[in-house]
Amino acid sequence: MKKRTSPPSTLENSPALTSRSSNMPTINEFKYINERPVDDISLDFFYKPHTITLLAVSIIAVMYFAFVRDQSDTQENIWAGMVCVTFFFMIVSVLAFPNGPFTRPHPVVWRMLFGLSVLYLLFLVFLMFQNYKSIMGIFYWFDPTLRNFKIDMDKEYGANCSDLSFERIWSHVDVFAWGHFLGWAFKAVLIRHMGILWAISVMWEITEISFAHLLPNFAECWWDALILDVLVCNGLGIWCGLKICKLLEMREYRWASIRDITSTKGKLKRVVLQFTPESWAPVRWLDPKCTYMRFFAVCQLVLLWQLTELNTFFLKHIFEMPPSHPVVIGRLIFVGLFTAPSVRQYYIYVTDTRCKRLGTQCWVYIAILVSEAILCIKNGQELFERTQVKNIVFWLFVQAAVSVLFIFGCMLWHKCVDGDESQEASPVKQLSREFKDSAIVSGDSKGKSSAKNSPKTTPSKKVRSQHSSVKQD
Repeated sequence: MKKRTSPPSTLENSPALTSRSSNMPTINEFKYINERPVDDISLDFFYKPHTITLLAVSIIAVMYFAFVRDQSDTQENIWAGMVCVTFFFMIVSVLAFPNGPFTRPHPVVWRMLFGLSVLYLLFLVFLMFQNYKSIMGIFYWFDPTLRNFKIDMDKEYGANCSDLSFERIWSHVDVFAWGHFLGWAFKAVLIRHMGILWAISVMWEITEISFAHLLPNFAECWWDALILDVLVCNGLGIWCGLKICKLLEMREYRWASIRDITSTKGKLKRVVLQFTPESWAPVRWLDPKCTYMRFFAVCQLVLLWQLTELNTFFLKHIFEMPPSHPVVIGRLIFVGLFTAPSVRQYYIYVTDTRCKRLGTQCWVYIAILVSEAILCIKNGQELFERTQVKNIVFWLFVQAAVSVLFIFGCMLWHKCVDGDESQEASPVKQLSREFKDSAIVSGDSKGKSSAKNSPKTTPSKKVRSQHSSVKQD
């Protein structure tokens, strides 16, 4: 069967190739961050719509369970109805929603994740119009064991800080310490900028100090906050995450079709590698000549990340859930997965002037953050009545000041280290970015592999060859 390839690059036959002083060719950057196409498809069956088949199978399955299952238990009926609604919404997500900037392991995965985020946003909007008693009744219906849990049963970290024995320090290296390390390694893989990561890390410790009078588990000893959290867990996680990014940037991506692999071991390896990134391009949030809008957009990213972390702790504190509860852990995993396409879309929107629209995943993600914050404020009035205004004012002032100083320091660092080369390396101003994008689509993260080493089906090979011929002419 005929393989489906990406649409022809807008660079072909473009007059911009004949002169570096010509205007930048128009490329739909929003398309590649909101619904990126899959290139070099070798197994057509897994990328065809199959809409009629999917509709028939879905209706038959729903009819079967609707008529066969026992309907005597009202609670089971409600559960079955909710599962069926979610199931059909996932089907609609696969057919109608965009997959975002990622295509691995399959666009269906990211469309379903986007569908779950929309469902979660709608659920938050529904909870906004309920009182606290009704919301807790819903949670008790999901898990009756929550009636026996009180938030003051959490572990305290700020008691007896003068005890610096090895046993005391080792007792703080618990599952949450490992969570800190893995979380910051994941954040480093997403953001890929040491200055921004350290700004978020330092500002989060300031956030914990400012809200310690509201959230008891924020009260920590100085050695726990400064040494264990900032330097050991956060710092080591940032270093490992950036190290992983550097290794992925150095790797050369050339993907072979599974049909061209003869050995069984090679086919299995190719299937496993389908769950790895198709390519890995370096990012550049700042450069010395970036506009003030880009500067404040990066500062806004730092503040949004603080809100994400705060929502996690306020939600489980106000609605009284243990940290190990499946709802808390499931939300953390969901937010972590959904953050990946959102950060990528936000990065392109901030750094590329050709992208005029914010990606849909990022839009929904920001809406979720704001909705969670509103839900906490509305149902935590008793908690926020104890708010110390001076602490909150101090927190707001420090958050704004530290974020601006950190980002400005990063700009000065780029100016001192990169110098004039920063203008050429900017993703907004570099003419060869289009060729890099073509190479990324075909699986070459570096965008500079030779034509003879490229796969025969690589669409970027034609563009690069035409570009070289234009130069020779």
